[in-house]
Amino acid sequence: MSKEIHHIKTISQYHKLRGLPGPAHPLVSVVNFKDMRYDVSTDDASLTLDFYSIALKRNLDGKIKYGQQEYDFDEGVLFFLSPGQVFSIKQKQPGASGLTGWMLLVHPDFLWGTELATSIRKFGFFNYSVHEALFLSNKEEDILNTIIKNIENEQLDNTDKFSKGIIISHIKALLNYADRFYNRQFITREVSNEHLLEKLEILLTEYFDRKDAVLEGIPSVHYVAERMHLSPDYLSNMLKAVTGLNTQQHIHESLIKKAKEKLSINAMSISEIAYELGFEHSQSFSKLFKSKTGFTPSSFRKSFNR
Repeated sequence: MSKEIHHIKTISQYHKLRGLPGPAHPLVSVVNFKDMRYDVSTDDASLTLDFYSIALKRNLDGKIKYGQQEYDFDEGVLFFLSPGQVFSIKQKQPGASGLTGWMLLVHPDFLWGTELATSIRKFGFFNYSVHEALFLSNKEEDILNTIIKNIENEQLDNTDKFSKGIIISHIKALLNYADRFYNRQFITREVSNEHLLEKLEILLTEYFDRKDAVLEGIPSVHYVAERMHLSPDYLSNMLKAVTGLNTQQHIHESLIKKAKEKLSINAMSISEIAYELGFEHSQSFSKLFKSKTGFTPSSFRKSFNR
């Protein structure tokens, strides 16, 4: 039987749930985990929030479940939740927590009328899975801690007509730094990335070799990400940082490679090749092939028959 999901609509409601005093601002808040109270009755509860959460967690003696995946937090990590995502924290010793770190809560209403209201959607890490959290170096953590402290101080000491703009600028800086640090993580984890690239190539090659495309069509980004046990945004951003191509572009590269092979070594018609590669219409195949190679399928084939 599935557990009840507690829907937290406001930041004030979340403060109350965790035994914290009311927030200094109803739409944005910085909280410290050491100040939170974890009620036994809600220790293993699933939550969904109507606001963004950015959290740096340390010393959690337990697991966090994000969607359908559980993750053991044995070191400091930064991870992101967008409104509507489901998560839970399961303590190994119910009611007790040695968890430290901070959480920045930002309601979408706070962003109204600012550039960040729309640009926040470009930060794909809000859609990453929990095992795709950001592992920070000490220097990186210090940078983010300073930004969080600035937001906290602005809330407590300088509430005036400039406060919202200043807090927004700090939030934007935090997100931009996180984007930079994720890019560093993609690049520095070379062994892991090489394994993923190899796995991706095998996955796509086998897909087209087995002619799965005849029944299933061209593989989607979601299909590929699911088979690689990664979130779509994380996979695309990792591939982009390491190879310069996102997941969709890698799918097309593999498709074009298979198309060239078929065009050069067999007598199938262009329509038959398009069908085997998952296209409903040969015109769509021809258009993609020309955009990627500069040749129509027919002219490419003729180049092998001179």
